[in-house]
Amino acid sequence: MLYVITGPPAAGKSSWIEAHATARDIVIDLDRITVALTGPGAPHWNHAPLQQRVAQRARYAAIDEALQHLDRLDVYLIHTMPTAKAIAKYKRLKARIVVVDPGQAIVMARIAAMRSPTMERVATRWYNARRHLPQPAMPQTSRPW
Repeated sequence: MLYVITGPPAAGKSSWIEAHATARDIVIDLDRITVALTGPGAPHWNHAPLQQRVAQRARYAAIDEALQHLDRLDVYLIHTMPTAKAIAKYKRLKARIVVVDPGQAIVMARIAAMRSPTMERVATRWYNARRHLPQPAMPQTSRPW
């Protein structure tokens, strides 16, 4: 089964996966990939552009390979803002699309506390485009912050 986890930055997408995935599942999360590909002490968020570029290429390769094995394992894919084309592809693959959104005020507070200010723009774009996405599967906060 393919699970596509979407939501604004700092919404709790990774926490949702931590609560649902097992050690046997595949988790494709750009932040986790970037941390795995960078040296000791690298930040968990706010990665440098070159590190992000390398991680993004690894993410695409992981997605391509994982989709070939959906009959044998579950895949959890974080996709913050999937395009209409991506959503159509996920629906063809019979994916479960999960929207994690604790609310704009909580997201903006988390971004202010933990993330780069540029993520505020990403979150604002996500909320502006939200009307095109399925309704949230998790209207409460993901964990105590």
